[in-house]
Amino acid sequence: MLLGINPEKYLSSLKSHNLMKKNVLLLFLLFFFSTSNYASENILIGKFSQADKSGWENHSFEGHTNYSLVEDENITVLKAESKASASGLINRTRIDLAETPFLNWRWKVDKSLYRLAETFKEGDDFAARIYIVVDGGVFFWKTLALNYVWSSSQTINSLWDNPFTSNAKMIAVQTGDKNSNQWQTEKKNIREDLLRAYGKDIRIIDAIAIMTDTDNSGQKATAYYGDIYFSKN
Repeated sequence: MLLGINPEKYLSSLKSHNLMKKNVLLLFLLFFFSTSNYASENILIGKFSQADKSGWENHSFEGHTNYSLVEDENITVLKAESKASASGLINRTRIDLAETPFLNWRWKVDKSLYRLAETFKEGDDFAARIYIVVDGGVFFWKTLALNYVWSSSQTINSLWDNPFTSNAKMIAVQTGDKNSNQWQTEKKNIREDLLRAYGKDIRIIDAIAIMTDTDNSGQKATAYYGDIYFSKN
């Protein structure tokens, strides 16, 4: 319980008032302890190729995005299917960015969403996104998030405020259908991107989340996520 507030009632209140839709993920994390992980070697967070979803919790906010393990090109991956829905998978693991600042992952989408005005609330949908959470502790308004998204309309490497809260920043890693239906391998320096987004040198992150969501636009999306890990370089 935070400052005498029941967490379940608090989240329900946020949802009923249509606040932060998907970004209520950020607040949810405040009511839990995170698993610390400060190893200097690669830190495997998403072990999907091992047919393992352990450590990931499903949280629904508008309908239900289906997440399942499937075979693709003879490798087990995580498949996400969204039909006018918004739900995500959260992994609460603390990462020391001084040790392992790079986030590595593979993903692909069947096709990008139809072009949306993603800087507005009604366009805040993405065929695929991975995001990082920095816990503000009891000062929940200080919680920060950095979203890496498969955009439908922004140019690659664009940075903008999430339309629901300036405490969440968005970066377009892929855009449109140029690379759709093809696996893309990504590597991002989280520490540098947090500095770019917030002007702060942030060392510790507290969680990572996956989301395929189409609730605002009412569209459909299918995405695939490969293994996710942090590395020194």
